[in-house]
Amino acid sequence: MSKIHVMDDLLSNKIAAGEVVESCMNVVKELVENSIDAESTEITINLIDSGVKLINIRDNGIGMDREDAKMAFERHATSKISNLDDLFNIESLGFRGEAIPSIASVSKMSLKTSNGKTGTLITIDGGKDMKVSSSDLAKGTEIEVSELFYNTPVRLKYLKNLYIELSNIVEYIDKMALAYPDIKFTLINNGNKLIETTGNGDLLKVIYDIYGANITKKMIPINDENDDYTISGYISYPEITKSNRNSITTLVNGRVIKNNDLNRCIIDAYHTYIHKGRYPIIVLNIDVDPILVDINIHPTKMDIKFSKMDTLIDLISKNIKDRLETLTLIPEANVRETSSFNEVYNQISHKEENEEIIEEKKINEEKVYEEIKLDFNIEEEKEEYKEEETTRIKKMNVIGNIFMTYIICENEDGMYLVDQHAAAERINYEKYLDKMVNDKSSVIDLLTPISIELAHDEFIRCRERLDVFEDLGISVEEFGDNTFIVRSHPTWINEDIAKGEIQNIFELVSEKGSFDKKKFIDSTVTSIACHSSVKAHEYLSHEDMQWIVDNVRYCENPFTCPHGRPTIITYTRDQLDKMFKRDYNE
Repeated sequence: MSKIHVMDDLLSNKIAAGEVVESCMNVVKELVENSIDAESTEITINLIDSGVKLINIRDNGIGMDREDAKMAFERHATSKISNLDDLFNIESLGFRGEAIPSIASVSKMSLKTSNGKTGTLITIDGGKDMKVSSSDLAKGTEIEVSELFYNTPVRLKYLKNLYIELSNIVEYIDKMALAYPDIKFTLINNGNKLIETTGNGDLLKVIYDIYGANITKKMIPINDENDDYTISGYISYPEITKSNRNSITTLVNGRVIKNNDLNRCIIDAYHTYIHKGRYPIIVLNIDVDPILVDINIHPTKMDIKFSKMDTLIDLISKNIKDRLETLTLIPEANVRETSSFNEVYNQISHKEENEEIIEEKKINEEKVYEEIKLDFNIEEEKEEYKEEETTRIKKMNVIGNIFMTYIICENEDGMYLVDQHAAAERINYEKYLDKMVNDKSSVIDLLTPISIELAHDEFIRCRERLDVFEDLGISVEEFGDNTFIVRSHPTWINEDIAKGEIQNIFELVSEKGSFDKKKFIDSTVTSIACHSSVKAHEYLSHEDMQWIVDNVRYCENPFTCPHGRPTIITYTRDQLDKMFKRDYNE
């Protein structure tokens, strides 16, 4: 008797569901993408209990006739591709024909659709017992998925709690709204409207709806292209960061993707502008000929392979760096607005707001957004006609300091606080980086050589990389078992910290894995700059403070230390007047 047999469709669909449908978010993703492919301009997602009990997705797309509606439940049935060549030129979000049959096999599902000529209603229970009937002719499609995984209880058990399921769906719809600002998205859970975009094509307005006014004010537009790629979108000021990479939204031809190389490129472009472990808010659209990308490498279609990846990384990295290098990036101190009693009371008591209050809030939000939009236009005009300046910060006069840590300055624009250690560290970082790259001839011979003892494996790796030390101007010789001696080092390494810094250099050179010279140089210079700079709580004369304030202005990036901490924050004249309730004209 033969042991090998062909699985029936129901079993194969359930297996496919394990790859395509892992959570409620996967169901929403697949169905929303179908709605977008159907040329919808309005998509409404209605959930009960974060989608565990019910997911209802309604669109106003082109709809289907009866035969296509029935065929949609067949595995690998698709209108997106028809031959092998199409697989290498995919312009739609969906194409495999697995989503609907897979979802139907692990839920109770209904599909109501009309192309304006015929209306069809299909119900199916656990992938079987399909019932087909007529429905109304309202153009578009409505799909309802209830009791997800009811017939696969093991899968149901592994669904995350309702809050996590809902947060994943909200994050996904936010990203789709950013990808398609010309589509109106509405997300409702248990009757509460969580997301509603206008669908008017204004990407900045979508950013405002998702992140709010304060972040939208701190977004920077980008736009550039090369022979293969066109990029556009917004990047945040370095002061606006998040604790995870979820705030980095990358889109390729309208598809939300997650690509480690792109994320690394973006984070590296912010190097020394933001603190380690913090991530900027990015909305990056990448338009490319579909033939240069491969999206058929993962069941969720979230990852992607690029041809000519190097040219794309160069384009993104250069554009972000160029934008950051042309802006004044001094963070403004936050000034809290006083809330009215009614606002505070409603927040604490969770008092329901009537329709008039909700409408008033919408009007106020529109006013705030229009002000932000106006500010964007003014800034663009300023940038277009700005004269060439030698520094990115106006001259500041030192008034004094507090806590022997923060230097107090002023100019006609406002008051400034300068972190004396962070500013000195930035000055030294750029000075030592220049010397390390360009000045390798000035060395100092040591009367007493520095002895460096290493573990056996570290010793071997350092011996293989002796050219790194020679390139830095450090004279190194083997001296017994697992030991090196250093007879000279560059003059710009202060003698007081030389032994510790050279020990650190050996540790960096001996690290496991491939050796990244660029990161090694940056780590070395950062460490030396930190240890050779004036510290917090260290006394400085007025002249010393003015020297730091004057010299940090001439740095390539005067706004952060090499670790990404701010060197300067400001209180503008308007902010000070507002805090003291002062009319500027008084």
